[in-house]
Amino acid sequence: MLKVEDINLTDWDFWRQPHDYRHEAFKALRRHSELVLFEEPDIVIMPKGPGYYALTRHADIVEASRRPQDFCSGKGAISIPDMPGDMHEFFGSMISMDDPRHAKIRRIVSRAFSPRMIQRFEDKVEAVAAEIVENVAAGRGSGDFVSDVAARLPLKIICDMMGIDERHYQTVLDATNVILAGNDAEFIPTQDPEQTAMALLSAGETLKGLVEELGRQRRTDPTDDLTSALVNANIDGESLTDQELGSFFILLVVAGNETTRNAIAHGLDLFTRHPDQRALLTEDFEARMPGAVEEIVRYVSPVIWMRRTATRDTTLNEHQIKEGDKLVLYYWSANRDESVFTEPEKFDILRDPNPHVGFGGPGPHFCLGAHLARREITVMFRQLLRRMPEIRASGEPARLESNFINGIKHLPYTF
Repeated sequence: MLKVEDINLTDWDFWRQPHDYRHEAFKALRRHSELVLFEEPDIVIMPKGPGYYALTRHADIVEASRRPQDFCSGKGAISIPDMPGDMHEFFGSMISMDDPRHAKIRRIVSRAFSPRMIQRFEDKVEAVAAEIVENVAAGRGSGDFVSDVAARLPLKIICDMMGIDERHYQTVLDATNVILAGNDAEFIPTQDPEQTAMALLSAGETLKGLVEELGRQRRTDPTDDLTSALVNANIDGESLTDQELGSFFILLVVAGNETTRNAIAHGLDLFTRHPDQRALLTEDFEARMPGAVEEIVRYVSPVIWMRRTATRDTTLNEHQIKEGDKLVLYYWSANRDESVFTEPEKFDILRDPNPHVGFGGPGPHFCLGAHLARREITVMFRQLLRRMPEIRASGEPARLESNFINGIKHLPYTF
């Protein structure tokens, strides 16, 4: 059994280990009576802070999420070291805001993600998924599932929602790959921290510039797309600035594109590895797919963690917390917590209840696009299993080298 003192969540070598090893490490951390303090990564472009506590138990993560007044997001949610202002400007968005500013932005953009608004896109999701699957079915019977299927649906839906022209799809995809590249040389080939920072800022600037130009057009010539709704929204005298629109678009395409495509890719891999679960699903797809979606998200946890910062001296489930302490909420660990999930290592689409935190914990930062993500995953597997019921992963997935996103870069498939 792994010892807590031998675990280093900051070391990239830890995140290169097989998933089973990492799950054992988090199991050891969950069983440890105290929160464990880890040294922050040493990144040239970011000031090294005092360290961070790893929240690994489901109860701790849920409690911290419910108390945004005590554990804030505004000092950094997606980076353990505090990001410089220029990077925070691009990548912060709603996810790194607190009330009242967070409430303002969420009030404006949440109307675009209500079930009623999503209903407008449901036919679109069905049509796009059907077209993607038909193109694959007409192909050579094998390929890369990520590029052929999983990446295409969320990318097109989000771009179409925003009114982004098809000629920009590849630009958007490439930029999101860079932003969430982690330590993966396929997307950021340099190990120089300054060049890495420039690549990230350039990707953010590309996305921001794209939507700001579109926003200027939609203010004078609105259509029925989401960009028009956002730039012309005025709720209690509040509207989005160009900066807020740009940052929201970065969040939307990064979170909505990357996480959904990874859930779809992991889904095929899981149903290939667990043919019994695949058989259960195909026996009664409509009744069992909602549970299958939740189990995929729980089992793989596409977003591994988010950070919070203590705003005052307080306690968290009897743990003493000091003002300024950094807490990293490891959803990846909480979703395997033995005190909450029976046989957590088992992939079980009939699992009920399934109180996973794969879309974040309860509170103001629960994933705004969860409804759309569930819809896209459901529709894609409905089309795949209807049109190509024999489709399988035909090899091991190529995994993204990241401590933030549980990503699949490539997945060979056959049918």
